[in-house]
Amino acid sequence: MAKKNIGIFQRLKNNSEKIVMTTAYDYSTAKVLEEADIDGILVGDSLAQVALGYENTYNITIDEMLIFIKAVAKGAKNSFIIGDMPFMSYNLSIEQGLENAGKMISSGANAVKLEGCNEYILNLVKRCVESGIPVLGHLGLTPQSLNLIGGHKIQGKTKEAVEKILECAKKLEEAGAFAVVLELMPTESAEYITKNLSIPTIGIGAGVNCDGQIVVSDDILGKYTDFEPKFIKKFANLHDVVLEGIKEYKEAVKNKTFPSKEHSF
Repeated sequence: MAKKNIGIFQRLKNNSEKIVMTTAYDYSTAKVLEEADIDGILVGDSLAQVALGYENTYNITIDEMLIFIKAVAKGAKNSFIIGDMPFMSYNLSIEQGLENAGKMISSGANAVKLEGCNEYILNLVKRCVESGIPVLGHLGLTPQSLNLIGGHKIQGKTKEAVEKILECAKKLEEAGAFAVVLELMPTESAEYITKNLSIPTIGIGAGVNCDGQIVVSDDILGKYTDFEPKFIKKFANLHDVVLEGIKEYKEAVKNKTFPSKEHSF
């Protein structure tokens, strides 16, 4: 398998083919995603909750993110890997943002993801791209701004709100972003933005008409059960599979049927 590069995203959009992305936080999961030939892997700050048990994404640090990026990069050497820049790792100054984005690339990411589109973020996107760091934008529901938004609220519900998001997306495109995530918005709103944007849109809870989809792998595999978003479909139920396997192991040890001669030296 040849190493995937940034060109795959625009090529798929131009060919009207869907982009398929999901998250990974560890070596073994990354290996499976590469075997499945996923178009892109996001080491998302959602690992704060899914992998580390934090209440939200505010608590994870850049140093923690780098550990998981390194693990994923080792497991998916030919995949296109995007590192999610965590809360306050790029907000203090352009220099801070560039430095931490550079650390992600040095750790194995091929691009970084930034939330929002204010003037500062747009300048940072430009500087990253000028420095050779591809950027994935993120609009709609931006989890790092939940305290301002007031919770997990659907975005882009009015014509004015949709036009504002589209304006932001176009500014990100002009700044050099190669694609933009659209999170938690009506299907019609995401479709309108997608049709009026040259770069690809990657939806999460934004309907079927985005250029692609991204999900948290632990959600669609039924591994993470603390919270189940409405927009997620379970394609497997790993929680129950793992639970049953551990129970069988426990019973075998208690009954002295494991380890057997076959598993002994």
